[in-house]
Amino acid sequence: MEIVVWIGATVTLAGLAMLAWCIVAVVRARRAKLDDAALKARLQKVVALNLAALAVSGLGLMMVTVGVFLA
Repeated sequence: MEIVVWIGATVTLAGLAMLAWCIVAVVRARRAKLDDAALKARLQKVVALNLAALAVSGLGLMMVTVGVFLA
């Protein structure tokens, strides 16, 4: 079950990378000095990816936990 731990760790790191990208995207959007409607539209796209990133990292952490329990 060691492979499940390593795969889970990789999936978790991928989710964290996606979260970091979301943070960078929001900072760039705020610095772009967009009007409210354009900023809201751009942030709505980032929110969907942010939720997906949280789900991916949560699944990775679950895989790590299952791998540790089964080892």
